[in-house]
Amino acid sequence: MTELITSSIKAATIQIKIEAFGAIERQIPADLHFICQSDVQITQVLEQILQYYPESINLLERCACAIGEDIVPRQMQLTRDTHLVLLSPVAGG
Repeated sequence: MTELITSSIKAATIQIKIEAFGAIERQIPADLHFICQSDVQITQVLEQILQYYPESINLLERCACAIGEDIVPRQMQLTRDTHLVLLSPVAGG
């Protein structure tokens, strides 16, 4: 019985909507989303982006990640549908 519950939990999927601002915005589509296993790390989502858009590697490596108004670490696990924002670094004063 425990195995079935564990299998069901592992099989749960979530939708990750990606929104980009700054230079990275020109490297990936505006309407980008992925269906992932629950408990996926942001790092794994970024790796998926790189598989489809390898030309974005230089910018993607330097982007900050945010959920809502909070900057979040790439190691954060996502457990529910999420709107992940990619923020390119900016220069100026």
